[in-house]
Amino acid sequence: MPDTGPLLLEAGPCLLRPLQPDDATTLHHLVNDWEVVRMLSRLPFPYPRDLADSWIASTCQMQAEGEGYHFAITATDGTFLGCIGVRLHTLPQAGRIGLLGYWIGRPYWGQGIATHAATRITRWALAHLDITALRATAAQDNPASIKVLEHAGFRQCGTDRQMFTARGTELPVAVMEANRSDLDMRSTPATAQPAPRKLVLVSAAALIDAQGHILLARRPEGKSMAGLWEFPGGKVEAGETPEAALVRELHEELGLDMSRACLAPFTFASHAYPTFDLLMPLYICRRWQGTPTPREGQKLAWVAPADLRNYAMPEADLPFIPLLEELL
Repeated sequence: MPDTGPLLLEAGPCLLRPLQPDDATTLHHLVNDWEVVRMLSRLPFPYPRDLADSWIASTCQMQAEGEGYHFAITATDGTFLGCIGVRLHTLPQAGRIGLLGYWIGRPYWGQGIATHAATRITRWALAHLDITALRATAAQDNPASIKVLEHAGFRQCGTDRQMFTARGTELPVAVMEANRSDLDMRSTPATAQPAPRKLVLVSAAALIDAQGHILLARRPEGKSMAGLWEFPGGKVEAGETPEAALVRELHEELGLDMSRACLAPFTFASHAYPTFDLLMPLYICRRWQGTPTPREGQKLAWVAPADLRNYAMPEADLPFIPLLEELL
């Protein structure tokens, strides 16, 4: 099952929590509204009361199977405001993606609730689910929903036509997408003049256990490239050697104590990211003191060399995989 982290999410003035059977009555009251349903592609109108019960039950089943995660959007006092969720889907060329959908009850429109919820769920999903991107569609006669998605970090990647059950016809829709690079670019402050490119030096370690497995760490929500797996390490600060920086980072991030003698230089990678150039030496380490313990909210995994390609990694880490496979 994916590393979903906590399933009670703060979203500005709102909370996102898993749906419960007791939500059915309020959910039905809010969604059985023509102005809400007509913008949702799959829902009928009128919306039958028993459909609310069966849909909530299906969301619980999807979550148990790791195929979808649906949330009630509530105020801090528990008032039910709407729903938002992500269904996982595999596309031939895009791989595993998440399909985002949401609605807000009409009494709560115009308060920024959809934007807060969509922004929070987008960052959560890309950090915790094994997906390459999130996609969403919005009817082209629903510019408010398109703006919500844009504020959440989505960009339009195309157009399509989609059947809207309540309206009984196909309508043109905007196809929107957000991936980790989109979110990282949005977090970079805009300036009048492009900042000069800089070289960032990062030290990384391939920690290898007695079975020949390699330790990977998953970048936590809130960091750039959240949700990707990487070899542990970190940035070399001014005045540090790459070895000293790695000893410090492995202690801060994983609680490990080691001497420089335990680190054997192996290879390096160089990669040009959109806003900086990265140089990353990789060290081999087979001996350390302590048990690797996640101290910064990251998830850890011991991975056989043959399975490294199954883990989504930053582009700079990818050249290490064939070299480690050959070594081990």
